[in-house]
Amino acid sequence: LPDVYVECDVCHGKRYNREALEILYKGKTISDVLEMTIDEATEFFENIPAIYRKLKTIQEVGLGYIKLGQPATTFSGGEAQRIKLATELARASTGKTMYILDEPTTGLHNADVKRLLSILNRLVDAGNSMVIIEHNLDMVKSADWLIDMGPEGGAGGGTVVATGTPEQVSKVEKSWTGKYLKNIL
Repeated sequence: LPDVYVECDVCHGKRYNREALEILYKGKTISDVLEMTIDEATEFFENIPAIYRKLKTIQEVGLGYIKLGQPATTFSGGEAQRIKLATELARASTGKTMYILDEPTTGLHNADVKRLLSILNRLVDAGNSMVIIEHNLDMVKSADWLIDMGPEGGAGGGTVVATGTPEQVSKVEKSWTGKYLKNIL
């Protein structure tokens, strides 16, 4: 059965007692702030650099629509990965990190895929490495090197069908990925 949520009779879902809700910052209570989206909070906290930088990074990975107080258990796998990615982006880069991402474009609009790709390229340009499991062809065609598994999905897969640059894989007849890449390269 799905989880059932019941609103508290005392705080009416605000999660704080009356005294805490009397404290305002720029006219907002803590409950009001937690109801803001990342996009709204980025603007709200633009004059507090430490907060602004972290929010801006989350916004850059395409998560401007999530709420500050949104429970982590409600994030999709792709959203959770991008939050982890934003956490990494907010840290000082060593240029020696290996990132392993499993379908980071899942559920993303094409504009957000392009934004994510730009961020990943920025990390690679800084000397980091990426291993990405992905089906999105915009992401696949941008890779330096591909390992195409198949020949089918699920039980019909598990064999290396092709390796190489996207251009090289596009020439492999038995590669489904190659067939699709041939049309977009």
